[in-house]
Amino acid sequence: MLDATTNSVIKKQTDFEVSFDDSTGMNESTLRHKPWHNIKYLFAGMIFGMVLVKSEVVSWYRIQEMFRLQSFHMYGVIGSAIFTGMIGILLIKKFKVKTIYGEDIHIPKRKFSKGQIYGGLIFGFGWALTGACPGPLFALVGAGVSVMVIALISAVAGTWFYGKIREKLPH
Repeated sequence: MLDATTNSVIKKQTDFEVSFDDSTGMNESTLRHKPWHNIKYLFAGMIFGMVLVKSEVVSWYRIQEMFRLQSFHMYGVIGSAIFTGMIGILLIKKFKVKTIYGEDIHIPKRKFSKGQIYGGLIFGFGWALTGACPGPLFALVGAGVSVMVIALISAVAGTWFYGKIREKLPH
């Protein structure tokens, strides 16, 4: 849209832009590092992948046991991760912990949306059908479970498709 008095472009803020702003990283560092500084994330991801494989949370059988309510293993792992995250966030807020670079950590308030229910159901159905959620997909491919390449490609395609139709969906 063009403003007739100043000949400048007025940017119309849409629901998509507001939602996009809500989903951006609130704690993204303003510091710029050399690309080789990211190697630490590669190693952290590799260690995390090893932990996923060794704890059997990437096991299709363990995931099926969880969805059939036949085993507590996965619920215990997920529950302990939630509990650890809750304690971590409580400590970050209480002691005003900063990043390793000295920047403040801001945890924004989030609003509930019924789209989260639909997204959770789609996510759960996909998890139950493939036996893998997005994080372990990479660990499974790395562990040599080649059939998971199809699930990984499908997850990427689904994410791309959502990005294409996001503006048309109710948020």
